[in-house]
Amino acid sequence: MKKVLIIASALVFSTGAALSQGLADAYRYAQTGDLNGTARSMSMGGAFGALGGDISVMNINPAGLAVYRSSEVVATLDLSTISAKTDWQGSTESNKKTKFNFNNFAYVGYFPTGKDAGLVSWNVGLSYNRLKNYARSYRMSASGELGASMTDYIAARANLGGLTPDMVDVVMDGDRVTYNPYEQVGDWLSVMGANSGFINYRNGQYESALPPSDYQRSYTEMQINESGAIDQYTIAFGANISDIVLLGASVAITDMKYDMYAYYAEDYNKHTNYTSYIEMENGLSTDGTGYNLNIGAIVRPVDFLRIGVAYNSPTWYKMTDSYNAWGSADIQSNPENTSNATPQNAFTDYKFRTPDKWIFSAAAIFGQTALLSVDYEVMNYRRMRMYDYNGNENPDANTPINQFLGISNTLRIGAEVKVTPQFAVRAGASWTGSGMNDDLKEGNVEVVTVGTLPHYTIDRGITNYTVGLGYRFTPQFYIDLACVLKTLKEDAYVFSPIYSDEGSALITSLPASLKTKSTRVALTLGYKF
Repeated sequence: MKKVLIIASALVFSTGAALSQGLADAYRYAQTGDLNGTARSMSMGGAFGALGGDISVMNINPAGLAVYRSSEVVATLDLSTISAKTDWQGSTESNKKTKFNFNNFAYVGYFPTGKDAGLVSWNVGLSYNRLKNYARSYRMSASGELGASMTDYIAARANLGGLTPDMVDVVMDGDRVTYNPYEQVGDWLSVMGANSGFINYRNGQYESALPPSDYQRSYTEMQINESGAIDQYTIAFGANISDIVLLGASVAITDMKYDMYAYYAEDYNKHTNYTSYIEMENGLSTDGTGYNLNIGAIVRPVDFLRIGVAYNSPTWYKMTDSYNAWGSADIQSNPENTSNATPQNAFTDYKFRTPDKWIFSAAAIFGQTALLSVDYEVMNYRRMRMYDYNGNENPDANTPINQFLGISNTLRIGAEVKVTPQFAVRAGASWTGSGMNDDLKEGNVEVVTVGTLPHYTIDRGITNYTVGLGYRFTPQFYIDLACVLKTLKEDAYVFSPIYSDEGSALITSLPASLKTKSTRVALTLGYKF
């Protein structure tokens, strides 16, 4: 198969390019697949686009707000257990963590007009909702050889960028820095690698500081800790036209917080008893604030059937990435053993637009005893865009987005049966496909990542299976319980493959299989008035 080459902006000599965002970063911030909202919505697979009557519709199809026939306040708590398992060339690792969240709080106001035709009623909704939880830890390790080393990867980057020692070496005059390459060179990972003893300059180019004839890799590991969340604050309006057409619109402010710490190490045994190693640490903190608009409609052609359509606009973010990194090497044959850190307080301000999406829905209501609901969601990741702080497009991120991302489809199904007028049982499921194309999945693409982070993941799809219960204590007060089993499948790369202009592999990278499973138990308390 023909290999695909991306010319990385990180290899261009400009400080702005050093911390340039890439395809993998944009995908991480835009990826959907989490179920959120009330316990009732979650227990039915999130399929509420045509059903309505739940605060979750504010972020799906706000026309569902017009289904309400009373005012309401709700609050949801959930407890999540997240486990991540990796399989790297037959070596498996598992990590688990537990997280308690305040998931949402909302108010819906119902205002009837007293008319039987035309505008029968209108509704207003205010909500806080947690859309995504980034909490996760995973570890991947393997014994023996794994092909290319991180030192090979960094040397290849430096050579493709045309770097030389006078460009990347820190120059000192006693304790005073007289030349700082981090102020001049865009590829900070190569700068740090050169100053940490990962690579050496020989015969007019960079190469690994590990002589292949003397060293055999004994162990490789990477540890990733992620945290943060996406929270949304929404105001929505719904209108009931003659009990046949329901219309709605919402506007939301979104806060994003993502923190990541990564540790990577390679250990080597020489033919003597001397053991060498390289290690590096990376930190990334992303903060963003954005806004988006949703509009939707629901039609009731007959009493038992509802058909819905909604458009969710992109979220337009202002983002800030903050970085720090450190590297160290202890190699017996290398006289330049040392360690180095990137400048403190390094950051980049930029703008980001997520994809928009369309949601098509249908719901069947069987009297007072049962209902069935289906949502189909279409999101085109090619419509993501990265911009600099001034709003100018970032072609080094947007060109790969156009080339290697595509449409992700989501199907959500939910059902509810009332065993008694007070007690209901529910079940549902959702399936979200990957928005990444085959070149990414097969490792045929060089992936540029932010700052000095070499690692990234490739999405292979998300599934959710859900069950739940609901009990109405009085006509006003009720409680709902949901359990959600989510599985996210990915490939985890410690660094990207690199290809020549002709498409031949300069650096290969062996990914680990990463499977993240979460079990969420959500409890919603509601009061109607």
